[in-house]
Amino acid sequence: MGFEDEEPFGASSGEQKYESAIRARAELDRDFLCPICLQTMEDAFLTRCGHSFCYSCIMTHLNNRSNCPCCAEYLTIDLLMPNFLLTKLMKKASAFKMLKNASPADPLLLALQQGADLPANELDSLLLLLNERKQKLEREEAESNIEILLDFLHHSQSQKQEKLQEVQNDLQFLKDDITTVERRLRWLLLSKDRHSKRVREESPFSDLDTHTRSDDASTGGAVSVWRGGQGGAYTPYSEEELYRVEKPRMRNVPCTSVTKDVVKAGGLLENDPSVDFQVESGGVHKVAKKRKVLAQFEELQDAYLLRRRQVALKQRQKLQLQESVKEKEVCRDTDKHDDGLGDFESMLMAYTRYSQLRVVAELHHGDLFQTSSNIVSSIDFDGDDELFATAGVSRRIKVFDFATVMNDLTDVHCPVAEFPTRSKLSCLSWNKFNKPLIASSDYEGIVTVWDINRSQSVMEYEEHEKRAWSVDFSRTDPSMLVSGSDDGKVKLWCTNQEASVFSIDMKANICCVKYNPGSSNHIAIGSADHHIYYYDLRNPSNPLVVFKGHRKAVSYVKFISSNELASASTDSTLRLWDVQTDSCARTFRGHTNEKNFVGLTVNNDYIACGSETNEVVVYHKAMSKPCSSHKFGSPNSEDIEDDGSHFISAVCWKSESPTMLAANSQGIIKVLVLAA
Repeated sequence: MGFEDEEPFGASSGEQKYESAIRARAELDRDFLCPICLQTMEDAFLTRCGHSFCYSCIMTHLNNRSNCPCCAEYLTIDLLMPNFLLTKLMKKASAFKMLKNASPADPLLLALQQGADLPANELDSLLLLLNERKQKLEREEAESNIEILLDFLHHSQSQKQEKLQEVQNDLQFLKDDITTVERRLRWLLLSKDRHSKRVREESPFSDLDTHTRSDDASTGGAVSVWRGGQGGAYTPYSEEELYRVEKPRMRNVPCTSVTKDVVKAGGLLENDPSVDFQVESGGVHKVAKKRKVLAQFEELQDAYLLRRRQVALKQRQKLQLQESVKEKEVCRDTDKHDDGLGDFESMLMAYTRYSQLRVVAELHHGDLFQTSSNIVSSIDFDGDDELFATAGVSRRIKVFDFATVMNDLTDVHCPVAEFPTRSKLSCLSWNKFNKPLIASSDYEGIVTVWDINRSQSVMEYEEHEKRAWSVDFSRTDPSMLVSGSDDGKVKLWCTNQEASVFSIDMKANICCVKYNPGSSNHIAIGSADHHIYYYDLRNPSNPLVVFKGHRKAVSYVKFISSNELASASTDSTLRLWDVQTDSCARTFRGHTNEKNFVGLTVNNDYIACGSETNEVVVYHKAMSKPCSSHKFGSPNSEDIEDDGSHFISAVCWKSESPTMLAANSQGIIKVLVLAA
């Protein structure tokens, strides 16, 4: 009773003996190793002190020293003797090892090669056994190969079925959306016809037009019949049905906003006397848009399908969470217009809306004869977009009136305010709530707050030990600002205090800092270690997120919205990050930036940056390739050969308008407008 749970004595002792044998064999193998070369001994020789070595190893040792390598006892060549027993044991062990590792057929092959005499009947039996064994191995191998092939085919079929289902779903999306868009187009045409009828009825020539139409009908005039998107006959809605169905949807179509933006841009160009404004015809404009769509067709198609799939997935998840049939029907009725088509339409219209950057004004920032000191490192608008400030290596901050620059035909404009600084400036940030205040950072590491009304500084912070690259005012707390420096420190300042509130010590140089526009507690930091750090200032010990992807220093970070962050790097790319999902949404390529700070600016839909090819490049945030660009020209004809050394140094959008300011390393500032 008491021994039922115990293992049998014989079994446990057998295992112990086996383990002991394994250990003994391992120790025996180690005893066959030469202490000098640590390999199996060859021609073992024994010393007077009882140690064995390879003959060649011990002879080489004794040619240099006169002692035993193991115990250091006095030893010479005369005191060595062959160890015949050990050599014999090693040969047997080597032969046993070779036999153990050899194929089972090796002894038979060896016997046959040595001329072993085998009777014919034994050879027949041996051949029969070998043949059966061969056939068995061939069958097993064929079975294994067939199983592998079948697994591959099943896996391939599964993948293709998944892709087929995805393609079928995509085709259904396209079919549904084609039907929807065609119905909207018919509604627009019917609305146009109704408007034309009203105009004709109100016209004094309506009677004549009525007689003309009646004559056409009497002669058998053709009547157009609308066909569906699948090529079959289609029974059209009545005018009242189309009007009732499409009027709510068409209210949400973003055509009005597009028209307003185009009119604004056109009006701006038309009112500028320095530009010969010419309105393009609708047909030419439509052709240009189609060409632009075809040029980026693959990426646009991916964007469309991505939106449709995401919406379809969300709808399926919502339907699965419903508990009753009525709730499901309510969910369908609620979400039937949220199909992703409207979102993609808005993106497509914004992307095709503009195709070029037009220059509407230009001014020279500095001395035309000393271009090295004319580099504009930063441009920023005030909160009302009435004034803009510039700063750079000229050690001066200049404030201009935007309306005056637009209306004045001269290239040289007088600033409304100008004040000198002690050092070269790297960055400006205008307080969007307190209009007179501008913050600057300079090459000596000084962060200064200026009052433009008095043209003097109201606060200077000198805690940074090296060049300060960036400074930014908070959008939600106008008394707070943040700065970053080559000393690896990010410092938080308050305009009501003379010292920093606190600082964050980083491991690498800080190239840029930016407040989240929706929070005074969150900042993004671009570093020379290629990473972007997103911090909650209430817990600055560790970043919330570290965005990784750039291959070189991150020179700029800008928030498009509270959840969208754009970054620029000297690896010639821009990246769009999703702050909520901690992921890179898109990488933009098309400009050149390998060594200089070329500027970065964002608005709701567009991202613009400079290039070391002396051009401004604009991206739509949903597309990875540029949608428009403008190359700066040399101001003097003899300087054209030196154009390759110039680059764009600063860019800035005018709020959410299609207008931007751009400056290059020659001190030329241009007002550019996105145009069709």
